Amino acid sequence: MERKVFAGGRVRRVRLGLGLTQTAMAGALEISPSYLNLIERNQRPLTVQLLLKLASTYKVDLDALQGEGGGLVAQLREVFADPLLAGEIPGDQEIVEVAEAAPNAALATVKLYRAYREQAARLSDLATLLASEGREMAATGSRLPMDEVRQSLERRPNFFARIEDAAEALAKKFASGDDTPSALRAWLKTERGITVRTLPTHVMPDLRRRYDRHSMRLFLSERLSPLDRNRELAMEVALLSMTEEIDAELDGLALQTAEARRIARFELARYAAHALLMPYGGFLTAAVRARYDIDVLRSRFDVSFEQAAGRLTSLCRPEAAGIPFFLMEMDHAGNVVRRAGAQGFPQSRFGGHCPKLGIHSAFAEPGRILVDRVELPEDAVFLTVSRTLEGPQADFGERIRRTAILIGCDMRYAVDIA
Repeated sequence: MERKVFAGGRVRRVRLGLGLTQTAMAGALEISPSYLNLIERNQRPLTVQLLLKLASTYKVDLDALQGEGGGLVAQLREVFADPLLAGEIPGDQEIVEVAEAAPNAALATVKLYRAYREQAARLSDLATLLASEGREMAATGSRLPMDEVRQSLERRPNFFARIEDAAEALAKKFASGDDTPSALRAWLKTERGITVRTLPTHVMPDLRRRYDRHSMRLFLSERLSPLDRNRELAMEVALLSMTEEIDAELDGLALQTAEARRIARFELARYAAHALLMPYGGFLTAAVRARYDIDVLRSRFDVSFEQAAGRLTSLCRPEAAGIPFFLMEMDHAGNVVRRAGAQGFPQSRFGGHCPKLGIHSAFAEPGRILVDRVELPEDAVFLTVSRTLEGPQADFGERIRRTAILIGCDMRYAVDIA
């Protein structure tokens, strides 16, 4: 099957570089000016005949014309996948157009983004170093909103009582015969008049969930697994039904900027979604009976490994607490994506740079669960479980975003674990 080549930006650069009008180039290529205009606007592909004609008439390299700027497009995708920019560009087509029409500006954007990430990493490392020495950064305003949220959440127990109480109360109202996803859809329809639709990848290439207030429809991306779509459903229900509880917990975080509050609201909504899918009392009882076997729990509650593992870190209600687990998620490059823990992640003793952590080995064995006994220099001993996680379904030719998760606890709790 012949591959269609859309190279409007490259054709336009060739024409402008030669100082030609569309009429002059169209005449040389024996096509109409209007057809050339459509080509330059990427509304028509270049045919094999036109590719050969361009190459012979203007001595243009065929590979340069057929190349898709894939490297630059992939780099721009990385930039606009950042949480601060996610949703700014609706789809890959606009990213391709930017790379094609203004490659130098696109490259400058990538360089600027990488400089920002490097500075953010340095600030984060400095903050961690100072925290380990019992000091704080004096210039709070120098922290990025994402860092502010992460530090605020990581330094407290991963438990929000108001959200837990509201989630349990709402879960009890669901019809007993319905599975949780069906109950969530029914609640959206009956309580808010909202219908749910799953849209194909080309319509929602980057967004996971979008609520259209005008049509009263909630759109979910088919890139997501069924279990992740269930969580998006639960997040929307939580945002609509637990506004007061989420706002109260948000106020308790004492964040400094509006952007930090926006990011934290998303994190609290995800927490609330887990509380809806795995109500505290029922989940704790099941966890104890299953000896905290994550595979058993994810099957029983119809959730993912990551969702069940994350929920285990929040079992620290004062009058009904589970084992104090901590959790860390890391990408392939070794960047720590998030930390959480019922008693706070023990960063001063147990960090992402420890070479003994199984999370580093998990990438070599995707999907396999690695159990390790980790002994640290100061005689602290931990039991850890590591496993890779697959991101949203990728298009053909794209790499699936893969991270790894580690969940652990003090070794003295090992007798209570499967």
